[in-house]
This record gives sequence, C-alpha cells and structure tokens, in this order.
Amino acid sequence: MRAHEAGALHGDIGSRPPWLRPPGDVNALVPQLWPRNVTRAADGALAVAGLDVRDLAAEYGTPVYVLDEDDLRSRCRDFRAAFPDADVYYAGKAFLCRAVVRMIAEEGLFLDVCTGGELATALSAGMPPERLGFHGNNKSVAELSRALDAGVGRIILDSFTEIDRLTALARERGVRPRVLIRVTVGVEAHTHEFIATAHEDQKFGFSLAGGAAAAAAFKVIDEDVLELRGLHSHIGSQIFDASGFEVSARRVLGLQAQIRDARGVELPELDLGGGFGIAYTTQDDPAAPHDLAKRLRKIVDGECAAEKLAVPHLSIEPGRAIVGPAVFTLYEVGTVKDVDGIRTYVSVDGGMSDNIRTALYDASYSATVANRASTAEPLLARVVGKHCESGDIVVKDEFLPADVQPGDLVAVPGTGAYCRSMASNYNHVPRPPVVAVRDGRARLIVRRETEDDLLALDVG
Repeated sequence: MRAHEAGALHGDIGSRPPWLRPPGDVNALVPQLWPRNVTRAADGALAVAGLDVRDLAAEYGTPVYVLDEDDLRSRCRDFRAAFPDADVYYAGKAFLCRAVVRMIAEEGLFLDVCTGGELATALSAGMPPERLGFHGNNKSVAELSRALDAGVGRIILDSFTEIDRLTALARERGVRPRVLIRVTVGVEAHTHEFIATAHEDQKFGFSLAGGAAAAAAFKVIDEDVLELRGLHSHIGSQIFDASGFEVSARRVLGLQAQIRDARGVELPELDLGGGFGIAYTTQDDPAAPHDLAKRLRKIVDGECAAEKLAVPHLSIEPGRAIVGPAVFTLYEVGTVKDVDGIRTYVSVDGGMSDNIRTALYDASYSATVANRASTAEPLLARVVGKHCESGDIVVKDEFLPADVQPGDLVAVPGTGAYCRSMASNYNHVPRPPVVAVRDGRARLIVRRETEDDLLALDVG
C-alpha cells in the first residue's frame, strides 16, 4: 500500500505482506540486514563494534543514526576490489558529511556530488577535486563557476542550456573542463515509479530516442571548448536485476558508435551509474560487488565487440550499497497501543522527520527490540513516529515481542541511505545526530540539532 495523505484508513489495515512470517526466535538478527559488527550480547542487548546500544542511547539520546565505520569502509574496499580498473564514485546524495567524505577518500573512492552544498562539503573535507563528479539537472552559474575554479574532475552535462552555460564560463577562464553527457536511454528499472530515472518522461539527461543525446555530443565536440570524455547512464535505484544494465549499455554504446562514425571521435569513458540494491527485509537479495562487476564487465565487453569499439574506462556510482547497510537508527518506544485487535502501534520518538522513505516511497524496513531479549511470543506491530500525520510510519509491519513496552529501544537497520539526507524539521522536530562507532569507540560526526538551531533561522 502507499501511505495516503488522507490517513491510515486508506491503508492495508489488518494485513501483512506475504513474505513476512512469524519468527521462530523474535530475538534473532537477520545478518544481511545489519551492519557487519552488530551482535546481540548474552543479556539480549545489541552491540555495535563492541559498544552497547544502551550506552549509546544514554550518551547521545534517541533517535540517533549509528554508523558502523568498519562496515562502511569494508564496503568501499569490496567495490574497489571488484572494479579494480574502474573509477568507483560514492554517490554523495545517499548520505554526506565531512567524516564520510574522508572515509571514502581514504579508501580510494571518487565522489559524486549534485549541488553546491554537496560540493562545498566535499571540498571542505579535503576531497581532491579531480576525484569529484558533479551531477545535477539545474546547476546554477555560481555552482558551475565554483566547480571550474575548484578543478572538479568531471562535470556531467544535463541540458543544452547547461552546455551553453559551461562553455561560456570555460571560455572566460581559458580552461577546458572534462565532461560527460547524461543519456536517458529509455530503460525503466524494476523499481518504484518515483525513483526510476531512465525512462523518457523525466527531468534528467538527454533523450536517446529523440536524438537529443547525439545532438548534445555533436555540439560539445564541434564547439571544441569542453573536453567530452564519455557518456553517462543511470537507470534507477534499488535495482537487483542486471537486465536493465544490459539494455542500457547496449543503447549507450550504440550512441558511442554513432558518435565515432559521425565525428571520428571514440569516447574513452563510460559511466553506468549506480542504483545497486540493498537488503531492507528478508525479501531482498542484493548481488555482491564482485558479481555485479562480472556481469557488468561481460555486458560492456560484449557490446563493445559488437560495435567494434575499444572498451572504455568504466565508472560506477554506488551510494546506497555502501552506506545503506552500514547504519541503523535507534529509537525509544513511547507508547504501545492496541487498536481493537486490528493492529498494534508501537510509537517511537522519531518518525517521518528522520525517515521519510516509508511515507514517500512505500519503502519497507525491519526492526528489533534492541535493549533486551524477550521470551514473549511474536506480535505483528507497526512502528510509527510521533508526528501529527497518519502516514508517519517507520516500519509498516514487523514481528516484535508481545511484551514490547514504553522505554524499550527499537533499532531499524538499513537507514544509512537517504534517511539523514532527506530528514526534515517537520513539526519543528530537530534532526538526529550521526554517531560513528569503530573498535569499541564512538564519535559524533553530525551533532543533534537543537531548538536553538530552529529558532536561529526564525528572524521574525
């Protein structure tokens, strides 16, 4: 069901998804859903990298995003090892702060930014500008100017207006920035309608079918101010099926051949984007990076052979696949309410202001009681937030112990991607902090907002 703005009566009252089964042990953790260093101790409390979540809650409060730093770093290394001859760009929109910029830089990744604010964060954290890619469908003159002055490594062109804008700025400065053209290849990945980004009716990129992509490439080549390095394609998010990448690669490499035949230029680079899925629930089965690499390389090699093209230097852009599984959100239960035997609502001290994805995308999550073990029977519950909104749902359906009670801690895994990035101050709720844990030590990397922060912006 989709969260309906008219309220929960428009939802699936009394039902549960068919894949969700009562667990044999309500305390058991499903390993693929959690950061690699999360365990349940003998007394039943969760620990991350050796730290008890009860201690984290006591020190930093709840809600709090908890980042397993070694998990994130190991996922960076997994992608680097799987794609040794490619550039792996971390998609900063998934979650970005200066500490994460430093982590991914230290692990040898590149970084994809898409706004002036993300660019500022990357530069302030010391990311080498030549390892940055700058996305966005409406980059301003100020943003493009800053990218040129900083020496950003790749600017991904998204419109004819942007080509003209960047060309004029480059001429003024006497520089020759390296650019890619974002191609809309007409492939709709098997994903939610609102996060599928490669079908024709969308705001991103140049249409392949309509000829705009070829025209954009010819314009950049003929004007000879910008250095066209290659083409870029991104087909969606939370993708598990490689068939979409196969169709996309075939079409974009067909355009590469068309450019070669028309202008005698064989572009040396190809960026296949990101969108690799992660496990939010037991129904999700993401591919390992080395499996992705094997399949993508086979696709590209085959299509290049068919088009008689040299194999271009590849780039990919995992974001969610790196940070998503590395983070869980820790909440405290405030109330437990049984509604006439229809549903039990477990209300926590956060909600749609720290995770809008359930309401926005009908996203599914899992949860567990984190501060203790329980011998109670499993209870089908809905974890909801504290906001004045019927659609304020964190976890639509989950089996929690029947004795879940106020004061319990509830942990929701898989919240590293887009939760803090899309967080808001709805109902004037300050946004939670982000705490990184490693080797038994915790450090604050994004502090909790305060009411003073909210009032500081209110100049009335």
